[in-house]
Amino acid sequence: MKIALIGYGKMGKAIEEVAKKRGHEISHVVETTDQLPLLLQEPPHVAIEFTQPDAVFHNLKFCIENEIPVITGTTGWLERYDEIVSFCSEKGGTFLQSSNFSIGVNLFFELNEWLAKKMSKLDFNCSIEEIHHTEKKDSPSGTAIRLAEGIQGENHQYKNWINEISADHTKLGIVSKRIENVPGTHTVSYTSHLESIKMEHIAHQRSVFAEGAVLVGEWIKNKNGIFTMSDFINQQ
Repeated sequence: MKIALIGYGKMGKAIEEVAKKRGHEISHVVETTDQLPLLLQEPPHVAIEFTQPDAVFHNLKFCIENEIPVITGTTGWLERYDEIVSFCSEKGGTFLQSSNFSIGVNLFFELNEWLAKKMSKLDFNCSIEEIHHTEKKDSPSGTAIRLAEGIQGENHQYKNWINEISADHTKLGIVSKRIENVPGTHTVSYTSHLESIKMEHIAHQRSVFAEGAVLVGEWIKNKNGIFTMSDFINQQ
């Protein structure tokens, strides 16, 4: 499979290493938007995009317009997600977005919603903590926001989330910490005056996200439509 990398930071390099180990070819490396036309010379089977929030919309639109299946793990741009979905539907393209390509985290999302539904009937207060490396620019993480939205969808006590712990129990608190050389930890906690429950996912290496992105690329390359990691997890 020929893979184009859009973005060649730490994640791009990690994806390159995993892809080559799995027998794939990195056919293009695009580091700036003005290099995107290079993808039209022998188009890749799939493009994997990890860049910056201000570049992602343009990158995705270019790929979809030129019939290149594209997946992205860039966070901090999702206010324009619906625009890309509409554009992809109009063009009949192939697109998948995820805040986290770890297989374990995506199972964690499903467990999170199951537990939130159970807890909605009980007298527990919920909070989320996320820890990432100091180079991560967005706060809270896209994964923490996805966890919060999953809880809100199952427990209507929480009207919105807030990036701190609040005494207002209609607000779901997210605590964000930035520590050097930490790939990522997410913890969902439920506490009552009698007991506590914690559910946690820890990424031990950055390669867990790279491996997930490559596996999704293998899965999506011959498909058409708009997909989520839930589609990938549940269609294995």
